[in-house]
Amino acid sequence: MICIPLSTTHRLFRPLAPAVALAVALNAGLLRVSALTLGPLLGDGVVLQRDMPVPVRGAAEPGGQVAVVFHGQTKTVRAGPDGGWLVRLDPMPADAKPAELAVTSGGQTVRVRDVLVGEVWLCSGQSNMELRVPRVDNAAAEIAAADHPLIRHVKIARAAAPRPATAAGGAWEVCSPETVSNFSATAYFFGRELHRRLGVPVGLIHSSWGGTQIESWMSAGALRASPFWPAIQARWRERLDEYPAKLAAYKKAKEKWERESAAAKKENRAPAAKAPRAPEGDGSRWMPASLYNGMIHPLLPLAVRGVIWYQGETNAARPGEYADLFPRMIGQWREDFASGPLPFYFVQLANLTRKNDPTGQLWALQREAQMAGLRQPGTGAAITIDIGNSNDIHPGNKQEAGRRLALIALARTYGRGGEYSGPVFERAVRDGRRLRVFFSHAKGLHARLPGLPGFEIAGPDNTWHPAQARIDGETVWLSSDAVPEPLHARYAWHNDPPASLYNEAGLPAPPFRSERPPGVAAP
Repeated sequence: MICIPLSTTHRLFRPLAPAVALAVALNAGLLRVSALTLGPLLGDGVVLQRDMPVPVRGAAEPGGQVAVVFHGQTKTVRAGPDGGWLVRLDPMPADAKPAELAVTSGGQTVRVRDVLVGEVWLCSGQSNMELRVPRVDNAAAEIAAADHPLIRHVKIARAAAPRPATAAGGAWEVCSPETVSNFSATAYFFGRELHRRLGVPVGLIHSSWGGTQIESWMSAGALRASPFWPAIQARWRERLDEYPAKLAAYKKAKEKWERESAAAKKENRAPAAKAPRAPEGDGSRWMPASLYNGMIHPLLPLAVRGVIWYQGETNAARPGEYADLFPRMIGQWREDFASGPLPFYFVQLANLTRKNDPTGQLWALQREAQMAGLRQPGTGAAITIDIGNSNDIHPGNKQEAGRRLALIALARTYGRGGEYSGPVFERAVRDGRRLRVFFSHAKGLHARLPGLPGFEIAGPDNTWHPAQARIDGETVWLSSDAVPEPLHARYAWHNDPPASLYNEAGLPAPPFRSERPPGVAAP
């Protein structure tokens, strides 16, 4: 796919990688457009968002008249001085019948075929969002059954940029056993549940990159507004300062590995070590704002129903920062999308044994930090504390992660009702030598593990002890002979805790501690 960067003199004129071949000429250092082009999301197989204005944009001869025809609508506009143009289609109902969208200008016509109208979601984050269907549990059966032509997926190409970009790559794929292996697993299972329940086409715009930090997915302006910006800057400067020495060491290690690999090949044996990994410096995914610039900004303006997000692992060493940055990112994306309280639903990190964490609680603190996102309206958390893999940061049960995200969307975005949350801690009340813990979303409260493990209590000395737990209606009584004056309670407050408390809907209780720090919201 050919990408064309254009001037950004007007924020609405943000054409991306075109869907057709381009003819471009450089004149006095400026890129001039001499062909009609469309943004990359406007390719064959695209799903357009129903029931809201849909931006259609691209580039044409500067000053040229552009006409967009779709579903009985004709919208016209003149291209700007830089060739950029944008129109907005009027809101349309869902339509599963493939249609054609035609754009004409200067005697040229670009036709986009197999266009559907339905529900569109942006799916972003790091490796657990990027993980594809072949790596999930029961993958062979899932792939064989993936015959859903009304579910479409586009993967935005990886791109780190020092400034807000106007180009991006990606092509729509129709869901089938032959194509689903390229889909984000979490996004696919989320979209599959929406399609099953809503009966309309579903488009999944997948923009993620494994091993990335939240700082890379935020705009420079949003980062500068954070009190943690100086620390973020300092870490980036340190990475840049260390890069030359690391690059030199990498080159030596690579030469040694290549020599040893060649010798091993002659002896018909495998190399003794893996190939060294190149360091990442200036212009890499570690640059603050780089992925927002390269993989989110080029999509604007964009009509989507909402966002699903699966990220946080790379920031787990700094939960205090994450609790500040995450709600800022949500607010910044909403402002840039000009969509008001855009639904934003995220996955809380699953259980995991972290061998390099002597406290055993760093993951618990990061899960709590993720809940700071709930300070923003229109947000929700899919809890996965019970479906992780203790020894793998990439749990294979993405079916349930996607389904739980869909439950939130169906209940809160689409008004379909039904329970979408596990039991959520409300308050702990002392009664003599016991604590009584109250929950919302607690209908049918029950234990799935004998003895209801995972609860702990502490007294005035803040020393935690395992608690004896007993369910009483929609509450839980906690006690311990070691804590005669209980004041505080917590549950699943470890990296890889037992998850035992569920409600009637079979959804797990999120980890909590009754002394919740300021600014951290309940799920």
